[in-house]
Amino acid sequence: MFTGIIEEIGVVEGIARSGPAAQLTVRASTVLGDVRNGDSISTNGVCLTVVRFTKDTFTADVMPETLRYSNLGALKKGSPVNLERAMSANGRFGGHMVSGHIDGVGVIRALRQEGNATWMTVEPPEALLRYIIQKGSIAMDGTSLTVAQLEGAAFSVSIIPVTKDETILLRKRVGDEVNLECDLVGKYVERLLQFAPEKKSPLTMDFLKQNGFA
Repeated sequence: MFTGIIEEIGVVEGIARSGPAAQLTVRASTVLGDVRNGDSISTNGVCLTVVRFTKDTFTADVMPETLRYSNLGALKKGSPVNLERAMSANGRFGGHMVSGHIDGVGVIRALRQEGNATWMTVEPPEALLRYIIQKGSIAMDGTSLTVAQLEGAAFSVSIIPVTKDETILLRKRVGDEVNLECDLVGKYVERLLQFAPEKKSPLTMDFLKQNGFA
């Protein structure tokens, strides 16, 4: 589990393809402070498992499913990436609950400045629109953000200077892709409702007859 508060910006050292899968090596510092094999590190919002590390890099396997549903497949040597270690049990939830399981990739449609903030408008896959609500939480490339506006088939977030400085989001341009993870709560509620027993109306013909209506 992550919080969406990015700890540092890492740099891709290499990405080795093996058929439909890949192995990603990232240069970092902060997230390697207490790293062990098997640890989880969110990389552009994707929960990756460390399979080996050095004093300044970590390597993780990236399975085909992850490459299909995220922007990791577009990374190359030198690409910057958002990094966050899994939340410790005594940590603070500075952002929101983020699983590191990407729902899909959105496309940046507009960027505009307003005072000290930058508005970013993103078009998500149509299937994700039902999970995105006004003033709700969304993770973009692993960054916890608040949906400020909903505009038809797109949504907008307002990015403050500290987020600009400490994440890769505003290094991107119109047309670039961002990994999206919608709020967990809405997805669980939807799934539970699919299996909820249908309530039967008490207004049956027998009930009406017994009460003089037929």
